[in-house]
Amino acid sequence: MDVKEAEKKAEELRSILEKYGHYYYVLDAPLVPDAEYDQKMQELIQLEETFPQLKSSHSPTVRIGGPPLDAFEKVRHDIPMMSLSNAFSEDDLRAFDRRIQQAVHDPVSYICELKIDGLAVALTYENGRFLRGATRGDGTTGEDITSNLKTVRSIPLHLREPVSIEVRGEVFMPKQSFARLNEAKENAGEMLFANPRNAAAGSLRQLDPKVAAERNLDVFLYAIADDKGRGLASHKEALSFMKELGLKTNPETKHCENIDEVIDYVNSWMEKRQDLHYETDGIVIKVNSLRQQQDLGYTAKSPRWATAYKFPAEEVVTTLEGITLSVGRTGVVTPTAQLRAVQVAGTTVRRASLHNEDLIREKDIKIGDQVVVKKAGDIIPEVVRVLTELRDGSEAEFVMPEECPACGSGLVRLEGEVALRCVNPQCPAQMQEALIHFVSRDAMNIDGLGEKVIQQLFRHHLVGGIDDLYKLDKEELLKLERMGEKSVNNLLEAIDASKENSLEKLIFGLGIRFVGAKAARTLAEHFETMDALRCASREDLLAIFEIGDKMADSIVSFFENQEAADLIDRLLALGLNMTYKGFGKTAGSTTSSLNGKTVVLTGTLENFSRKDAKETIEMLGGKVTGSVSKNTDIIVAGKEAGSKLTKAQELGVEIWEEAQFIEEANGS
Repeated sequence: MDVKEAEKKAEELRSILEKYGHYYYVLDAPLVPDAEYDQKMQELIQLEETFPQLKSSHSPTVRIGGPPLDAFEKVRHDIPMMSLSNAFSEDDLRAFDRRIQQAVHDPVSYICELKIDGLAVALTYENGRFLRGATRGDGTTGEDITSNLKTVRSIPLHLREPVSIEVRGEVFMPKQSFARLNEAKENAGEMLFANPRNAAAGSLRQLDPKVAAERNLDVFLYAIADDKGRGLASHKEALSFMKELGLKTNPETKHCENIDEVIDYVNSWMEKRQDLHYETDGIVIKVNSLRQQQDLGYTAKSPRWATAYKFPAEEVVTTLEGITLSVGRTGVVTPTAQLRAVQVAGTTVRRASLHNEDLIREKDIKIGDQVVVKKAGDIIPEVVRVLTELRDGSEAEFVMPEECPACGSGLVRLEGEVALRCVNPQCPAQMQEALIHFVSRDAMNIDGLGEKVIQQLFRHHLVGGIDDLYKLDKEELLKLERMGEKSVNNLLEAIDASKENSLEKLIFGLGIRFVGAKAARTLAEHFETMDALRCASREDLLAIFEIGDKMADSIVSFFENQEAADLIDRLLALGLNMTYKGFGKTAGSTTSSLNGKTVVLTGTLENFSRKDAKETIEMLGGKVTGSVSKNTDIIVAGKEAGSKLTKAQELGVEIWEEAQFIEEANGS
C-alpha cells in the first residue's frame, strides 16, 4: 500500500470510528459490537505507525492517551468561568424569581438543568476541530488538559460543522466506573477516592493521559461561552445548536414557563436522582432568554440570571458500637464500622466501611464514639467525622491484628499499599468470597446461590472451590437447613443452566484482578474462545483498545498460574461453555423479542427496580439507554411516565406496559 492509498484508508477509518463513537458515547445507542470497533481502531493504529506522516492530533487514536506531560500549561479564559449563587429552599428560589421579575419587565421563562458533580471544563473548537480544553481553575486562569480531554470519548474531536466556538460543561465519572475504580484501588491496597467528583478531577489532572483514558469519564456540555453573532435567542436554542454540532447535552434538561414549574422540577428530582448513572448534587436554573441574561448582567462573582439549587445532604448522628474485619477475595482485610441502626436517606444503615487502618487513624475513630454518618453519593454509607467533644472517656482504641482473622496467617502490607493483606492462597475467607463473586449477577448469575447459601455450603464442607458447585449432590443438599426438594431442584437446575453462559460471564466470574464485567466482554468478543485467551501474550492484550498495562499483566499472570489452568480444565470437563456467543446475547436470549433492541425505561415499575429491569433486558439481549431517540426500538413505561413517553409517542416508538414486559421476562 502506497502513501496515497494509506491516507485514503486512514480517513475512511477515522470517519467510521467517529460515527461509531458518537453513537456509542453520545447517543448511547451502539451500532456495532465492541470487537468490531476495536478491530477498526487497531487497523488505524497500524496504518499510522506504518505511515507516521498520517498521524493527526484529531485522530480517534488519541483517545488511547499520548506520552506523559512534564506539567500543565496555564490557560487564561477570555470570558471568565464564574461560579453560581446558591439556593437551598423553595423560599430561596422564589426570592431569586422575584429579583428577576423586578429587573426584567417582559415575561420570563427558565431552563432547568441537573447540576453534575464533576469538573468544569472549557472546550475550544477552531473550524470544527478540537483545539484546546482547560479546567475552570480560579475562573480566570485554568490548566490546559487537552491531552486528557481527548481521551473522553463523548467529547468529539470534530464537530459536524466547521465552526469556531468555545463551549463549557462538566466532565464526570459515572457511578459504576467510580465503584470499579475504588474496588480496584482497594484490592490493590491503595487509597480510595472519596467520591466520583474527586475521582474525575484526579483523573483529568494526571500528567499521563493513559491514566485518564482508563477511567471511563463522560461529559455534558451546557453553555456556549460567546454567541458570536449566531442569532441564537435563547439558552434552549443554544443547547439545540450544540446538540446539532454533535456535542453531548443532558437529555433531562427542561424548559419551565414559571417558577412554579421550576419548583416542581426540583422536587421531582429529589427522589429520581437516585436512578441516574451519575451523581447530581442539585439543579441549575437559568433565565432562558439570552437578551434577558445580558440585561441582568453579573455580580463580581456570579451571573444574576442563574442560580444553583443544592440538594440537602442528609447527615445523621449515631454510635459506632464496634469494628469488625472481613477478608476479600484478593486477601485485603477491610475494617467495617458496626453502627447503632439509623435511618439515612430513606434506608436503615447498620454498618459502614472504614476501608483501612490509615483512615481510622486519620479520622481518629474509636469504638463507642458518636459519629456523623451520610451516604457518599447517596449510595454508600460513610463515617464523615467523629464528634470528639461528646467523648466521656469510655471509648476504646481499635488496633488492627497482625494475623488474618479467617486463617491465622500473618498479614502483610505490600510496598506502596495502605491495606493489610492475607497472602495465603488457601485462606477460606478468600475462597468463599471468590465463590460469591463467581455466582453473582454480573458473573455466572446462578439464581438461588446467594451469599448465605454459599456460606452454608462452606460450613458443611460441600464446596471449597468453584468447580465444586458443579459436583453438588442432591441428597447432601437436602440435609441442609431450609433446603427442601423444590428449592434443591431449582438450585441444581440453575447451576446446570449456567454452564451455557457466554464466555464473558465466565471470564468475569474467575475474578481476574482488574478485569471488570465490561473488560470481560471485550476480551470475549476479541478472542472468542477461552483457549485463545489463555494463549494470548501481553502484546496481544495491549493491542486491544481499552486494555492497559496493569490489566494485561494481571491476565497473563493469571493464566500462567498452574492452579488457574487446572481449574479451567476441570470446568471444561464439567461441561461449561468456553466460547463467546455473540454481541448482546446470553444463553437463551436469541428468541427474545428484545434481542438486539434498544430499550428505554421510564416511570416507576411495580415489580422491578430500575437496576433489575435493566439487567433483565440485557439478559434477553437488549440494550438499555437513558434517552428516547429515533434509534429507540421499545420504551417500557411504568407509572407516572413523563416526557420520555411523550417523545416516544411522537416518534412512533413501540410502547410496552409493565405487564407485557413481565410476560417477555418470563418467556411467555
